[in-house]
Amino acid sequence: MSTQEPTSTPNSDAEPKRRLDVTIVIPAYNEENAIEAEIDHIHQVMGATEYSYEIIIVDDHSADRTFEMASNKECRVLRQPRNMGYGAALKRGFRDAKSDLVIITDADGTYPAEDMPRMLAEAGNYDMIVGSRTGANVHIPLIRRPAKWFLRMLASYLAEFMIPDLNSGLRVIRRDHVRRFAHILPSGFSFTTTITLSLLCNEMTVGYVPIDYKKRIGASKIRATDAYRFFILILRVTVLFNPLRVFLPMGLLLFLSGVGKMTFDISQSMSSPNISDGSVMGILGAILIWGLGLLADQNSKLGLDRDRWPD
Repeated sequence: MSTQEPTSTPNSDAEPKRRLDVTIVIPAYNEENAIEAEIDHIHQVMGATEYSYEIIIVDDHSADRTFEMASNKECRVLRQPRNMGYGAALKRGFRDAKSDLVIITDADGTYPAEDMPRMLAEAGNYDMIVGSRTGANVHIPLIRRPAKWFLRMLASYLAEFMIPDLNSGLRVIRRDHVRRFAHILPSGFSFTTTITLSLLCNEMTVGYVPIDYKKRIGASKIRATDAYRFFILILRVTVLFNPLRVFLPMGLLLFLSGVGKMTFDISQSMSSPNISDGSVMGILGAILIWGLGLLADQNSKLGLDRDRWPD
């Protein structure tokens, strides 16, 4: 099977070459039960606006009929040579987009396409617009909410910005912003978390528009182990862009532990103070961590712009 099999679309190569207003990129993996309805819904919404647009479906080597069903719709369909992950599918879509402005959404029917025009209207005021799942009707399984809350609060602290929704899959962002951070954007589900932290830690603006969130069609691809990966990812991105938010509190914890142990040692033998090795190691460890943090902060300021997508 071909690794790239675009269907014939209204935006085909036979038409005049021009930049579109917006490209809608939809990664899809085993979504045969929802993909056709999702494409039709987006056409219905966007067709009623004045935006020129295209829809790109990136099939992540589905084992079902997702590719065939999407190929019968008015869209471009790209097929990955193997199952490479959500983030890899998005990056493929961004590379092939004919517009500078890109909307990403899911193929499972969870995100409301009717909010896309409202988000596009705000796109000129921010570097990225996120559909925040804080509307009146939000279906998120209760079992996931504690982990999502903890990760969101941790990311908000590290980014120094209160993040209403860390990993929403409905966003409007310029292609150049994704290209700027392409070298650190992962191939898995943490793509959206990474781009959020990358923009916020580099003093770029992110706007949030409240949206509803429906129950997905079909089985979820998220697993319990993904929470640990998100946790490590948040720390990794923050150490890359804003390392002192990690190293300073770690050093402070060790320093306070060392000073506390030293104070206890002195209080136990006032006549001849005996300072323990633990207290000394705590203070020295804090100094070492602070030194590493300063070096990491210096490296983060050297500039991380890399262009991996030559035009």
